[in-house]
Amino acid sequence: MKLKNIFKYLMLAFLTLYLGSCSNNTDADQLFDQTPTERLNAQKSELNDALLASENGWKAVYFTDDTQLGGYTHLFKFLPGNKVEMASDFDDDTEKYTSDYNVVLGSTVSLLFDTYNRIHLLSDSNSYPTTALRGKGYLGDFQFLYYGQENGDILFKSNRLVREVRFVKATAQDWVDLAENLETEKNVIGSSSRPLFRFLETNDGTTVKKYDFSFSSATRFSNSSAIDDSGEVISMGVGYTPTGIVVSPAVEVKGQKLTNFIYNDADGSFTATGTGGVTATIKYSNEPLVLTDDYKLLLEGNPQMVFGYIDANLYTAPSTSSYAKSLIDKVNATLPATQKLARIQFYFNTALNGSYIEYRFNGGKASIYHFIITSEDATKKTLILSNDGWTVAAASRAFLNELDAELTNPQGLYVKKEAFRITYTNTVYTFTSAASNFRITTYQL
Repeated sequence: MKLKNIFKYLMLAFLTLYLGSCSNNTDADQLFDQTPTERLNAQKSELNDALLASENGWKAVYFTDDTQLGGYTHLFKFLPGNKVEMASDFDDDTEKYTSDYNVVLGSTVSLLFDTYNRIHLLSDSNSYPTTALRGKGYLGDFQFLYYGQENGDILFKSNRLVREVRFVKATAQDWVDLAENLETEKNVIGSSSRPLFRFLETNDGTTVKKYDFSFSSATRFSNSSAIDDSGEVISMGVGYTPTGIVVSPAVEVKGQKLTNFIYNDADGSFTATGTGGVTATIKYSNEPLVLTDDYKLLLEGNPQMVFGYIDANLYTAPSTSSYAKSLIDKVNATLPATQKLARIQFYFNTALNGSYIEYRFNGGKASIYHFIITSEDATKKTLILSNDGWTVAAASRAFLNELDAELTNPQGLYVKKEAFRITYTNTVYTFTSAASNFRITTYQL
């Protein structure tokens, strides 16, 4: 090919590329005919209009971090003049409060609650549900990044942990029913009239699987461990509704994601229903799903073991039952303000004094010792603690009678070495009555 022909074809190719580039730039200019500031201002106006548009405001179940915390329902009624009425089920105060809000521009458009209201309870670093969250609060936000709208909902992401927060249109009844969430909370915690043991049962239409259900009211969080050898754990944050609970992450059964559990007052269960026979249900049980032999280590003839219930650390443990706490409260109510029950210490198979329970107090009050004889119910797999004398007269220890009667009840105690830890690295053991809803949490010392 001659040189001039090569040059002609090259020029034609360059011209084609140039014209194509000009055409693409024109399209881009048409697509982006607004400046970034203009686009943000348009989004700002869009969000503010949406916030004001819902007659009864908006509802959000805010899961700040569903790997360790549950959901908190908030209701918002946005008003002209950048005012907002707000209520929540964070605690037993479900009243409506008015504060300021703003839609602000940054790298994106965001909703900012810029004066104190109920949403700020989740971001207060001085208020925290567990020692692990000391200084972090409930990991909540009061500024939410706007990500658009979907099927009438407003989508945000939290500024702190970038978790989705969905505002759905509220109804007038939502405001009336918010206080009912607190009744649901009592049902999730469980009444003292119900059995102490609970399990999560999944059914995929063919196979049923059971998990030992554990719930912390302080964090609104649940861990359920499979009772088979799979090692599977279902963890979920829990939010309250007037009729049951909503959970995050969803419980997945046969590919179906179940999030809404309806309460049945007849048996205290919560059930989420899918299709094709798929369900997930939280149920009560009259005995532990798995009976362990952990108690055998405490029988006579074994090496010494010591366990301690330390009130400062274990009163609020989710594994310490409400009934146990009520008996501890009764003991403390009989004592002077400076002399409270500090520890319940269990000594098994000591060389000098055999087995005994020590009730230890603050404020200089001397410990009271109850000597015991250990035996077992091999069928029920319980440890039985029988009276073998006290270090004080009956009148001097009468305030301990109810509490001690639970520890020494004739049906015995289920003893379980737990997999979880509380504050310290010490192994945790629970002692649970086979006769009542009494369960106490201890460290192995």
